[in-house]
Order: sequence, then structure tokens, then C-alpha cells
Amino acid sequence: MVVLRDGMCPGLDEDLLRELRAADIKTVEDLVSSDMEEVAQTCSVSYKALFAIRRVLLAQHTAFPVSGADLYEELLSSTAILSTGNPSLDKLLDSGLYTGEITELTGGPGSGKSQVCFGVAVHISYQLKQSVIYVDTTGGLSASRLLQMLQAESSNAEEQMDALQRIHIFRVFDIFSLLSCLHNLRCGGLQQASVGGGSVKAVIVDSVSAVISPILGGKQNEGMSLMTQVAGVLKMISKDFNVASLVTNHMTRGVGGEVQAGLGLSWSHVPRTRVLLERVERAGSTHCSLRSATLIKSSRRPCHMKEEFDLQWWSRSTDGSSGKRKLDDSGSAEC
Repeated sequence: MVVLRDGMCPGLDEDLLRELRAADIKTVEDLVSSDMEEVAQTCSVSYKALFAIRRVLLAQHTAFPVSGADLYEELLSSTAILSTGNPSLDKLLDSGLYTGEITELTGGPGSGKSQVCFGVAVHISYQLKQSVIYVDTTGGLSASRLLQMLQAESSNAEEQMDALQRIHIFRVFDIFSLLSCLHNLRCGGLQQASVGGGSVKAVIVDSVSAVISPILGGKQNEGMSLMTQVAGVLKMISKDFNVASLVTNHMTRGVGGEVQAGLGLSWSHVPRTRVLLERVERAGSTHCSLRSATLIKSSRRPCHMKEEFDLQWWSRSTDGSSGKRKLDDSGSAEC
């Protein structure tokens, strides 16, 4: 419920708020559901003025029906698809990351979630010339790794520095800092990040589970409430600013011992698309950069589709031709 505040709409000043609170009217819902004549008499306020305030509040806080045709037109005019830079991942994601949506990468330790986030940030910054917000909650972001990926894209030092300047990094290590960061981005930080470079087209949070998991469970409900707030702000940023949000999540074991994405059932409804990353093991190899990506949630593509890709793709020389693994003459994968 939205609490009535001074200046929320014309005519709603501190004196009127005091009278309304005395009449036990504290929220927008309380006011719009009350009898206006009775409230006007109780608060000694003009019925006409009170009715005008009610009408403005209804316009601000009521959901109005929208036709399917209008939604489709809005989709065509506002949605952009951002390539991840890896053909195999783009194929799995139906061309790439969609603005206005949240995409989640989930997987166990060493599955390549952060490396994919690095590669996506570099590709959007260098190839698409757009700005990226990168929220690092684990301390795992490496500037030298970003530079290494950019050096594979270009030998021009000025172009490398320009691309790095379009990647805006925020380091937060607890849920409250993350919420503060996201709220600041929504209230002006995204516009500031766009000054002097391309507009912000992607917000990456790596990892969202690192700050949410420690506060979930137990007898307290604050953790679930804070997780819901994070989800809400991310959705608003994605929709209101037409950006693609990419988050990472860990894996956990369910009651029956099955492996599943972390943060529980409530969080599973937050991402529009969810991709499971796993290592591809090869006999006789201890270090392999091959990964499999399995689509486990999508509104556009059949679930359980799988693609293999190489984490080194974003560090390849620019004459590479495929995001999939390369085969040598014997048919074995290079790892």
C-alpha cells in the first residue's frame, strides 16, 4: 500500500495530511475507498478539492486495461536484442539478451558464469558501443581480464580504453548495499552513466545469490522481503529504462537431493529466461574451457535445448568463425 505523502499531488499538503491521519486515512487505498462527502465534513475540506485529489491519485495508482495490439506495438517499438558475442549462446537465447527482461545464468562453481558476464560486457561495450552497468558482489571482477578480452578485439589502445570507460563497475557486498545501488541507478544513475558514452543497455549483477542467500532461511522473514525488493527494482529498471538485465545464481540441492537453481521457488519467477551452465568434461583433460548451456526456462524457446561453447571465444583473435569448440584432425575437442 502506498502511504500518503506531502506533495504527492496538487492540493495534498501537510495540513490536509494531518487532518486525514486524524481520520485514520493514511494510504492511497484508504482515501480512494472512503466516502468523499463524509471525509470532507470530518476534515473540514472542500468536497470539490478532495474529489480532485482522489481523481489524480486514481490516475497515478490504478492499473488500466491495455489491448493486446497496444502491447504488441510497444514491444516492436521498444525491445532490442543484444548479442552476447557468442553465436552458440545467441542461438540458445533466440538471438541474444532482450531489453526489458531479466536473464539468469545459473551453475555450480567453475561453470563459467562470471566469464560469460565478462564477455557479454566487453561485447556490448566494444562492438555495440553501448554502456554497461556491472554490479560485482563477489569481488571476482578482474580489470585485467576485461582488458585481455578487449585486446583480442582490437590492438588499438585508445579503442580499448574507450570500451573500458563504457563499463561502469559497482562493488557491493551485502543486500542493503545492492538495494541502495539499484535504487540509485533507477533514480538517475543510469542517465549519468550514459553521459559521455553510449546509452546504458545492460545491467549485470554477478552474483545476485551471493548477497541474498546469507539472509534467507531461519525464523525471520526479512530475507524474503529484501529478495522481493531486489527483484522488483531489477524489473523496474529493465522495463522503465529498456535495458537487458543479466544476473548469476548458484546451484543447490533440493529436498530429494536433486540439483536445482538457488534462491528457491519465489525467485524462480523473477527471470524471464534461465540458462544452466555446466562444465564439459573430456577424458584426459584437467583444464577445459568447454561449457554446455541448457535452457531451463524460456517463454520463446523450447526448454532443455542445449548448446556447447568455449569460454575462450571472447578472447579469440577477431578472425574466429564460430562460438563452438574447434576440432583437431583426430576429431577431439581442443581444451
